[in-house]
Amino acid sequence: MKYFGLLGVLATAFGIVACGDDGSSVSAEVTSSSSEEVLLSSSSQTLSSDNFSSSSEDRSSSSWIAANSSSSAGSSSAAAPDTTRITYTLKRFDGPLANPHKGFTVPTEGTWVFVPEFEYGPYGSLNNRAWDLITYGSGYQKWSKLNPAKGVYDWTELDKLLEALAEHDMGYALRVLPYSPSFIRGNDTPEEEYDWTPPFVYEEGAKKITATVQWNGYRASVPVWDDSVYLHYAKEFAKALAQKYDGDPRIEYIDVRSFGEWGEWHASHLEGSEMPSDSVEKDMLDYYASVFKKTLLVLPSSGMGDVYTHALSLGITKRDDGFISIPGRPDSLVRAYEANLPTIAENQAGYATLLNNNDIIPGGYLKWTPERWVDAITTAHLTYYVLDQDSDEGYKFYKENKALADSMTKVIGYNFTVERAELETVASDKDTMSTLTITVKNTGVAPCFFDLYLAAEFVDSTGTTLKQWNSFKIPKGTFKDNTSKDIAFMHVSPSGEPHIATQPGVRIALSLYESEEAFKSGKNPTVRFDNDGILENKKLLLKK
Repeated sequence: MKYFGLLGVLATAFGIVACGDDGSSVSAEVTSSSSEEVLLSSSSQTLSSDNFSSSSEDRSSSSWIAANSSSSAGSSSAAAPDTTRITYTLKRFDGPLANPHKGFTVPTEGTWVFVPEFEYGPYGSLNNRAWDLITYGSGYQKWSKLNPAKGVYDWTELDKLLEALAEHDMGYALRVLPYSPSFIRGNDTPEEEYDWTPPFVYEEGAKKITATVQWNGYRASVPVWDDSVYLHYAKEFAKALAQKYDGDPRIEYIDVRSFGEWGEWHASHLEGSEMPSDSVEKDMLDYYASVFKKTLLVLPSSGMGDVYTHALSLGITKRDDGFISIPGRPDSLVRAYEANLPTIAENQAGYATLLNNNDIIPGGYLKWTPERWVDAITTAHLTYYVLDQDSDEGYKFYKENKALADSMTKVIGYNFTVERAELETVASDKDTMSTLTITVKNTGVAPCFFDLYLAAEFVDSTGTTLKQWNSFKIPKGTFKDNTSKDIAFMHVSPSGEPHIATQPGVRIALSLYESEEAFKSGKNPTVRFDNDGILENKKLLLKK
């Protein structure tokens, strides 16, 4: 399988020492790639993307080092030092590994997903273990429900869903739809059942037309997508949405769903309806980028060509909803990956439908196979993927492909594995110094697209912190897939003072935090290493 070829080891190219003896928090940015040691006084080291990078051409060997001491680490000694060395045993974690801000989702349209009465939910009677893989919720909201009147916004139900997901350590991928032809069931279907553009938009003068649904011939009302009044209120809603949710940690990303069927930037099933020009589409992307400064924005599947290029220039990434069935769709996302943005995908149809595809191209669709599934994930360097179109289909998919799906939790997005760990303690008549050296590898197919803090701690056997070492800030997007980093932690104690590393019962744990504040305040980490020995609090307890 293709992803087995992603596991080569590459070296990093920087040499940094950070020392601090007062617990102060003085951050420093390092912009030189020289192997010369840089002395910094800090409790958290920050590396720029220039330094924290490696590639197949970058094979120099040097270390990233932090020191935590109460005396100078460079003292000479008259007596021969007493040296002990511990090499830790490291194994990969056996089982699925769900981590935040990456991985799989299933549609989660409301809080009812979490009630026991919903049989496909995490607490339902079917014991649907697909939820063990789910790291974030996803789904659509109706524009008309969130924006029922001019200048009026109702976030009540959406906030309830976000809170329910947060209680289960999940974020939410938001899609606000203006229209859904799925609910057109006849020529007399009430417009509000499928046209989710708020009625006040039309009352203000926005135009609409009558179109024909291709698959059943029904006649239905459709917004004129480039109408100036429609565009005005679409932007007004975007501004209100940003004021409410930009930077909200509960939101994984937001699709820009301003145009077309299901907001997917196409009108291919509605004869008589046309998408706006590229210039109008680009203008809408510009506006979203101007009001959303923090939350990741996403261009839907049918945003192509120059519009796609423009989106990437704004830091707006791409999703594709044609996976498995349509050749070449995974390749279309490579541009977003190369722009250092997370890629997002959904299959062309549900699992049961994909199994019955005819494999005829052109004129048909490809069947789902394990090989095509793995290839789609690895080719597109996916960070986010819809496990299936609905909870019942996700249940069936996971039941029939559990081992494969479990293994791909360690491939999709980032996946950090500690490959080497060694503790050397040197005691002289001046001081005692312990140096923990580790090698960490990202064995996933994408970088980590959020700031991460890697920390070492002295702990007891339960993982309770006894003393913290320094943490390293890994800026988002800088720890590339298929690369390794050599990191060293140092702790020095003056002679005559107890050295914590030599005390009975003291162990060492490694942790990955989403913020420096969480590390310093003693909170538990939220990201897990792909190693055996993960404690209940998600710290990796090193074993001799």
